[in-house]
Amino acid sequence: MSRTASRIVLSCAIILSLAGGVAAQPFASPTAAQGKRAITFDDLIAMQRVSEIQLSPDGKWVAYRVVTPDMDANRNAGNIWLVATSGQGQPMQLTRSGRDSSPRFSPDGKRLAFVSTRSGAPQIHLISLEGGEATQLTSLSTGASEPTWSPDGKWLAFASEVYPDCKDDACNAKRDEAVEKNPSKARMYDGLLYRHWTDWEDHKRSHLFVVSASDGAKPRDLTPGADYDTPPVQRGGPVSFDWSPDSKELAFTAVAEKVEATTTNGDVFIVPADGSAAPKSITSNPGFDSGGLYSPDGKYIAYRMQERAGFEADRWQLMLYDRANGRHTNLTAAFDRQVESYAWTPDSKALYLNAEDKAFVPIFRVSAAGGAVEPVVKTGFHGEFALSRDGKLLAYTGASLTMPAELFVANADGSGERQLTRHNAERLAQLDLPAAEHFWFEGADNTQVHAMLVRPPAFDATKKYPLVLLMHGGPQGAWGDSWGYRWNAHMFASPGYVVLMVNRRGSTGFGQKFTDEVTNDWGNRAYQDLMKGTDAALEKYPFIDSTRMAAAGASYGGYMAAWVAAQSKGRFKTIICHAGVYNLESMYGATEELWFPEWEFKGTPWTNEDGYKKYSPFKRADEFGKHKTPMLVIHGELDFRVPYTQGLELYTALQRQGVPSRLVIFPDEGHWILKPQNSKAWHAEVVAWLAQYLK
Repeated sequence: MSRTASRIVLSCAIILSLAGGVAAQPFASPTAAQGKRAITFDDLIAMQRVSEIQLSPDGKWVAYRVVTPDMDANRNAGNIWLVATSGQGQPMQLTRSGRDSSPRFSPDGKRLAFVSTRSGAPQIHLISLEGGEATQLTSLSTGASEPTWSPDGKWLAFASEVYPDCKDDACNAKRDEAVEKNPSKARMYDGLLYRHWTDWEDHKRSHLFVVSASDGAKPRDLTPGADYDTPPVQRGGPVSFDWSPDSKELAFTAVAEKVEATTTNGDVFIVPADGSAAPKSITSNPGFDSGGLYSPDGKYIAYRMQERAGFEADRWQLMLYDRANGRHTNLTAAFDRQVESYAWTPDSKALYLNAEDKAFVPIFRVSAAGGAVEPVVKTGFHGEFALSRDGKLLAYTGASLTMPAELFVANADGSGERQLTRHNAERLAQLDLPAAEHFWFEGADNTQVHAMLVRPPAFDATKKYPLVLLMHGGPQGAWGDSWGYRWNAHMFASPGYVVLMVNRRGSTGFGQKFTDEVTNDWGNRAYQDLMKGTDAALEKYPFIDSTRMAAAGASYGGYMAAWVAAQSKGRFKTIICHAGVYNLESMYGATEELWFPEWEFKGTPWTNEDGYKKYSPFKRADEFGKHKTPMLVIHGELDFRVPYTQGLELYTALQRQGVPSRLVIFPDEGHWILKPQNSKAWHAEVVAWLAQYLK
């Protein structure tokens, strides 16, 4: 898989993992659920997945992508759709290849650019909104992605992965052909980063190009010879690159450090669109700067900043760069939340943004002159939004733990909300999906901690139900009141289990201090929060059977699964560990983004040995044999973030001590299980394992 293709896959995975809820809903009683049934895997996989929303320049249409898993082809099929913001009429499917993404309206609103792999490598295509077939604009052997129109409509900027020393496409094609024909497939490297997520470094770099929107002739590389990627591979953020209002300049993000594996120091660059000068950095912050977005009046460039070097989960703050005097202003210094995406108002006097807040993602507004960040769409989990060119209309995704993302619009002040799409309404109407019940409890250090509980379908308060504790990854991440396609709470609840999700220490959306308190403390406060949350749920909900409880998690949640097995003295009947970190020392030597363990454990295994040993489940492996809690261990063989050998080490320790355990390896998956047939197998294994020990 090329890095361009993997970026598309990862972007979808990230979008789908963030997709989430419109509002907390009151608990649905058994009476309200009469005639409905529990969700099945077939229901989950059939859901249509809405993302990548774009408003037309006149504000009358929203273009978006709908992904539907294709079980027969064992892939996710994506197409472009249109829906009127008036709410009149039904959504219309614009493309049908099943290989389309990234819709972008032309400035005059007459055409839509999008990326398609229908001809092989991803290429930019154009389609007229007045009718007709799509035409292919680019034909580079290295493909094209991230299309971005110039304001005058004459050009499209895009990214393509090329050999830095190649000056034209013929050179790239020849180099690729030589690699393909070489009987030796040895990989050779002289530095770090040499692999990332699921891909080995292929000595290419993602460069910024511009091409004529009229004929696609002679794409121009604006970063020729650059030994860096733009956007940074799988770290691009909500804005890949942007044009100045006069169409003469572009802003982009790149990590220009020599050793990428140990740095989070990204910067925002500007470059003339005609290629007459080399790119120039406009930021020098030691942390990550990302996503330059020009104000409509051309005076400013907005971007996101992480202040602390080396910390990928530091708070994203919204910054302004004054193009006239070079001054940088922090607009959200007093806003203790992570800025996700952002958009200018047409008068350049304010910006809209969304930010995670206590299991939801509202939409906010802040003045470009500074001041308070004010909520506009105050409730819900809105992973994406767009503002109309006249500044009067907001379009956004909204969902809940009981509904996958759909499209909504509202006035710019948040009033007059109306739902535009209902792609999954018919299927959802058949399902018994109790809403999440939010509650707070006292965690470690007497800190208030948030949790959500989901009751099983056909709930009967007179019965006792097993509990499944779901533990999220990160470690800096969070459970949102949001729909998920991998760790879907209702899929865990459907066999008749109560599901508990605790936003333990390290979770995002609860202030940066709360997020920071997992660093170099992996097995301490976060573990206490999970156990205290379980205690609080048992006290609050008498229908939970404390003798039949399971714990399950992935990534850091998988780490915590192994840590719980070593620390909780048999409290849980069974445990599930997916893509879990197990041996912190060997993990350091095999993972790719080295800034992560070096920040989390304050150095390397040879400079801070105690930091890696203190909370390593590997060092507590003898506890597995004492309590013999059965464990299901799952891993993807292409997982370079948490290499699958971590799962092998854990499984070996369990087996050697006679602990009932099962190893499931997916040879064609990475950190996430994305292919539909593999997802089906994953769910079958998990459901069967829980039934064996909880029923």
